[in-house]
Order: sequence, then structure tokens, then C-alpha cells
Amino acid sequence: MTDFEGLVAVVTGGASGIGLATATLLSSRGATAVALDLHPDVPDPLVGIRADVSDDASVQAAVDEVVQRFGRLDVVVNNAGIGAQGDISANSDEEWLKVLNVNVLGITRVSRAALPHLRRSPAAAIVNTGSIAAWAGLPQRALYSATKGAVHALTLAMAADHVREGIRVNAVAPGTADTPWVGRLLDSAPDPAAERAALNARQPHGRLVSADEVAGAIAYLASPLSGSTAGTVLAVDGGMHGLRLRPQQS
Repeated sequence: MTDFEGLVAVVTGGASGIGLATATLLSSRGATAVALDLHPDVPDPLVGIRADVSDDASVQAAVDEVVQRFGRLDVVVNNAGIGAQGDISANSDEEWLKVLNVNVLGITRVSRAALPHLRRSPAAAIVNTGSIAAWAGLPQRALYSATKGAVHALTLAMAADHVREGIRVNAVAPGTADTPWVGRLLDSAPDPAAERAALNARQPHGRLVSADEVAGAIAYLASPLSGSTAGTVLAVDGGMHGLRLRPQQS
């Protein structure tokens, strides 16, 4: 499949997890895929450029470098993000500002820097990485959930602002995904095996979501073949958001 042939795509947080899976898939489908990351060590044929989404100058420099090197920018995947644990009393103001700065303002900075170039593309698309945490009340995720709720709302606002400019904006909402970040959370749990089993059971299909599955959804939303899809938040969660299954009979 070569639906991204000739297009240039940037993926923030593109050197690991969902970001790396997405950049790899876009590249396999014809894109010049650029991973923007704090540690942009990626395999060929991906291109790595250092970028800190919490710093506007760093973002602008990275986007400028992409356009200087490749002459265009068509697809932006705003995937970079950080997590936080605890209820509403667990995180300081400083941590709230830190996570909001990456998870929400990071999307703003990258999209703002990319807009002039996307406006010149015949196949412009932005895809933001949201979360099931924006829709479902998950325990001990107050700060993280708040940021992802903001991502979903921001996605719709951006879609409304830019759809008539030919820029489609959508988001994915993964369930708990089998990524390095989740792996670190599991490793820090008192009983990692029991915690993994609980996370598996929480999702109706009985397992964690894979990074490749989320990448597939991102590629669908970003593809020129999805030219009539805008302002959509696509769940990739094994049915966690929409399904209400009865308990399994033993």
C-alpha cells in the first residue's frame, strides 16, 4: 500500500512505543517519516530529529529542519506525552503544569509550527494521541485524564478551525497499550504479574492494546484515502469505551 507516497510526515515521540510503530508504518506505506524526539535514535529508513515539545524554540527549529531537508510537510502525528499517577491530591502544581505543558501545549506548539506548511499540502492531516482516560474514569489518573480530555476537546476545536483550509484533524483514543511507559508502571507495581492481569481484564477483548494497532488507526486517519474523516476521536481500546459486557460465566 502506497497511500502516503511522496508525503512527509512527522511523529512526535517517534523513537519508541506508539510513535515508533506509527513512523515505521507510515514509512512502509511511502511516507518520508521523521521522528521528533528527545532521543531521536531510529532505524533506517526513518529520520530522527531532536525536538522537545515543551520548548517552542526547539519545536520551531525541528519543523524548520524538516521542511528545509524535504521541501514540504503533509502529516503531523502529535504523539509525545508523559504520564502521571495519583488522585487529585497527589500531584503538585509544578507536576500539573509539567504534564499539561507536554501533553496539551506540546500539541499546540507542533501544530502551530506546522500550519503554514500544512496549508500548502494537498493532503494535510493532523492526528493527536488521546486516551481512554479522557472518556472513562480510571482510578489514580486524575492529572493524566485531565490532559487527555483536553486533547480530545482541542482536536475538535482544531478540526473546526482548519477543515476549510484542507487540513483534517482527528485523534485516536487508545486503551491501555503495551508500551515502554506502561511496562515501567507494571515493573514498579508490588505484583507486576497481577497488575498486568488486571489491566488485561479491564479491556473487553482481554489484553493490552498493541502499539501496532494504534499505529494502524493513526495511519487510517492520516491517509489521503480518509479525506472525509475530520473531527473524529477513534477508540482503539478493545471495546472498553463503548461495550458493557456481562460477566463471563465460569
